[in-house]
Amino acid sequence: MQKIAVVLIVVSLAVIAYFALSTDEETAATPPQRDDVTLRTTTSGDIVGFIDHFGARAWMGVPFAEPPVGEWRWRTPQPPVKWTGTREALAAGNLCPQMKSLLSGDAGNPESNMAGSEDCLYLNIWAPANARNKPVMLWIHGGGNTIGHGGSYNSAKLVTSQDIVVVTINYRLGPMGWFSHPDLARGDPLDDSGNYGTLDVIRALEWTRDNIAQFGGDPGNVTVFGESAGAFDTLAMLASPLAKGLFHRAISQSGGFTTVPMKVAQNHHTEGGHIYSAREILNHLLVADGTVGDLAAARDYQSDMGKLNVREYLYAKSAEDIFALFEGGGFGMIDVPANFGDGHVLPALTTQEIFSDAANYNEMPVILGTNRDEPALFMAQNPEVLDTFLWFFPRLKDEDSYLRAVKYGALAWKERGVDSLATYMTAAGNPNVFAYRFDWDEEGSTLGYDLSKALGAAHALEIPFVFGDFNGGLGLGYLYTNSDTKEDLAESMMSYWTQFALTGNPGRGRTDSEVEWLSWGTDGKSSIVLDTPEDQGIYMIEEVVSIAGLKDALAADSAIGEPRERCQLYMSAFGRSAFDAAEFKNFGPDGCSQFDVNQFARF
Repeated sequence: MQKIAVVLIVVSLAVIAYFALSTDEETAATPPQRDDVTLRTTTSGDIVGFIDHFGARAWMGVPFAEPPVGEWRWRTPQPPVKWTGTREALAAGNLCPQMKSLLSGDAGNPESNMAGSEDCLYLNIWAPANARNKPVMLWIHGGGNTIGHGGSYNSAKLVTSQDIVVVTINYRLGPMGWFSHPDLARGDPLDDSGNYGTLDVIRALEWTRDNIAQFGGDPGNVTVFGESAGAFDTLAMLASPLAKGLFHRAISQSGGFTTVPMKVAQNHHTEGGHIYSAREILNHLLVADGTVGDLAAARDYQSDMGKLNVREYLYAKSAEDIFALFEGGGFGMIDVPANFGDGHVLPALTTQEIFSDAANYNEMPVILGTNRDEPALFMAQNPEVLDTFLWFFPRLKDEDSYLRAVKYGALAWKERGVDSLATYMTAAGNPNVFAYRFDWDEEGSTLGYDLSKALGAAHALEIPFVFGDFNGGLGLGYLYTNSDTKEDLAESMMSYWTQFALTGNPGRGRTDSEVEWLSWGTDGKSSIVLDTPEDQGIYMIEEVVSIAGLKDALAADSAIGEPRERCQLYMSAFGRSAFDAAEFKNFGPDGCSQFDVNQFARF
């Protein structure tokens, strides 16, 4: 075991997987029992669910597509085949293939590093009793588009307290969800897009349109909401012409959006492709099974295989064979490209081109938000930033530099995930763009380690507030226990989210008693800050972050003493989205020309 930074890793994992096992010990010990009051008829057949917490009606593991296995791997999802009799919907469906991790909760084959099954396209539904024509909220889970599953999020409290219907979904992940090898092309723009995970979300929306009225939901009032990669995929629904008319509002929590060019998705790395492009994955497979000795030989071998042989080879490989190529990074996530600009499922345009023109995206009311300390979740697990005493008492080595890195990283995230998008959309004529910043940071201390500084308002910490559930997951609800009024903030956030789902304007919430949430630019305001009454409370701010302004602030920051720190902050904030080689060379008082850009992490 590494330094007891592991303690913090476990805390962080628990936050991201807060609902990963069950809503509480009682649920884990007592499997749900079918209740025929939940008998419903779908387009594929009858299903029956159970009564969940707070009297919510629940249906788990409902198929919304045929299993994408065999010949249906790497193809557009198909509607599920009808079944006979009544299907019991009492447990979440299989995870989609992903790296084993604390988040997957699936031991699976002990000899494999993969959890889950390719038969994984299932969704889950919660509704209040006697629901009729209620607003629908469809949740897309996060996890870097490579980990996670929809069954992790219990929505019983949200639906019963706010009188709505919630759907949570699975979608294909990693190289099973986004994979574009030219030799797999079939001449169908959907199959050839490589965007299978994106198409899964669209299929789930189609299923919702056709079936949700049976569960008390209004198919004419559907809000897509998601966090992290789920927020990215929510914005992909805004960008995809195929999703037009399937939903009516969108909430992006800690997201952002950009499409990956097809050449990056397909080509060898030496030809501008991703290090795990489809061709590179094939190269690695050829080496892994001993067909060739190294990657250079694999490239030559692949060029001579021919289309039919490539297809047969790739389809003969199991999902375990493919995932064996990877080592899980943070929380089991792997670095593979996703959301390809294929020109059919997703436009082959820049982010600005998409959202600056209402003709290029599905214009509708939108909420965009980030957390004040986004990168802290990932930074706090890094042993390099920690000192420990007797292996059990972690402390930040340099609190000031750590907090600076969190600040600049979070502001860069806010710029790309909220402020630039809001600016584009409103300039294009959308009057219903709303923005937030989540500031809750009242974790207290663990073993004397101040989590309010190490994590603060980190990535994913808003999720329990949105769902109103602080008791689920891995038994680490204590992370929130130091906040006396966290329930008040949760009530406010649920009220805003669901009022937005109902009307397209969060306004003063469902109770008409909250601080008024103004749309972007109204009365000079930009975003609402969400915090507990015991801290700052809830209020509107004027701040707008721009790349130019953030770079100027970083260049002039006199608290930064070492050129290396300033250059690292530049790369971590701008290295993937706004890097300028000439600017980097001369950045700040001392410039960065003495450093190799490749030695710095890019987030």
